[in-house]
Amino acid sequence: MEFAIVDIETTGGNFRNGGITEVAIVIHDGQQIVHEYQSLINPQQNIPAYITGLTGIDDAMVRESPTFDEIAEEIYELLEGKVFVAHQVNFDFGFIREFLGRSGYELKNPKLCTVRLSRKIFPGMRSYSLGRICEQRNIPILARHRAMGDAKATAILFGQMLEENPEVIYSGLKKNSGESFLPPNFSSQRFREIPEKCGVYYMLDQKGKVIYVGKANNIRDRFRGHFTGQSHPSIKQELKAEVVDLKWKLTGSEFMALLLETLEIKRIWPKYNAALKSPRNIWGLFSYQDGRGFIRFQIAKVNKSLQPLETFFSSEEAKAFLTDAIQTYELCSKLCGIRKVNCEVVNDTICQGACAEKEDTLIYNQRAQVFIQKVKDSKGAIRLELEGRTEDERAVCVFEGGMLREYGFIKDESEKLEAVKPYPETSYVLRQFLHQFSAQQIQVIGSRRNNQEVLSFEF
Repeated sequence: MEFAIVDIETTGGNFRNGGITEVAIVIHDGQQIVHEYQSLINPQQNIPAYITGLTGIDDAMVRESPTFDEIAEEIYELLEGKVFVAHQVNFDFGFIREFLGRSGYELKNPKLCTVRLSRKIFPGMRSYSLGRICEQRNIPILARHRAMGDAKATAILFGQMLEENPEVIYSGLKKNSGESFLPPNFSSQRFREIPEKCGVYYMLDQKGKVIYVGKANNIRDRFRGHFTGQSHPSIKQELKAEVVDLKWKLTGSEFMALLLETLEIKRIWPKYNAALKSPRNIWGLFSYQDGRGFIRFQIAKVNKSLQPLETFFSSEEAKAFLTDAIQTYELCSKLCGIRKVNCEVVNDTICQGACAEKEDTLIYNQRAQVFIQKVKDSKGAIRLELEGRTEDERAVCVFEGGMLREYGFIKDESEKLEAVKPYPETSYVLRQFLHQFSAQQIQVIGSRRNNQEVLSFEF
């Protein structure tokens, strides 16, 4: 069995209106890397400035490069018959499948996600972003946010996982690998009908009453997980005795699944879901300029005298949010209050030297300001447009004041969104994913009473 570890760079986060600017494919035979492929690609559209700032790829670099259609056959031949592996696999797979399809090739490869595998094989990490997990596993990334640099790092990570626990990887490729775990009143036929897709699921008792609501990137695997392993044995046995059926709603993305799960738990109040208490935002993220002119960040309890950039339900949530921002915007961990020593002491490759006065104040502050503006904009009225459940559909969410107000899965703008009661818990979902949204996916909008006037927004 061979694995194709893939990484791409794109003009944005949506393959419907975005393009691929670079692709790298690393072939792994289960023991070692046996082949490497890399190519810049002319996306036949302008590359946004923020993408160039992130990847270093600009219009001039790809002007003489082949289009995807010109190398589609070569890419398809490299991928054919192999397991498609990537970090956040649905993103890379979705783009590659779409563009191969436009060139007349159908991609049907099994796929593995190194994010999901890492959570199983290396549990307990603070973050499973590629940069963070490579830092914790001492994996060098020679060119971050370039296709081959990220692909080779992912390949090394994948090799480590194969050495650590190959069973987790190979069992992920097995379908219907045994059904002895099933609850006594749950049919094996129904289990085989459960989709291996992202969404929200509902466990029902013999009266058809919902007794548990959950979300999953793979509903079938998650359902299996409820009745295997050693966690929460008492609840597991109670669920196993009562559940007789399962229903589900596909969402197309983990973000939409988490949002819908939150809304459904609030609506149904299932007996086996922990009660969702109305949380209080007691921790805040604050910013200020130090004596050298650098923008700094600090996490502290909220008080009446200072206005935070963002509020959180716990210090842990605040720290996770800021840690992801450090990775995304290449900020200094010391200037963000995460560590006390200069980053060069611990060989932090993210920091560009601001803490040691090796980076210009203006350049560093520009990245910090992008982060600040993104947070501020998210507190107003924003419209998110994400991948839908099918290729001709998109998911749309409207947030106001950080909380979800409307959402829906639509095929054209004539379709109406569903209004929902605002819950503080949905702001937590938004914060979890905020750094992942691109400029193509999010818009700042005017008041809902002002004809949804779109304002300028770029980060």
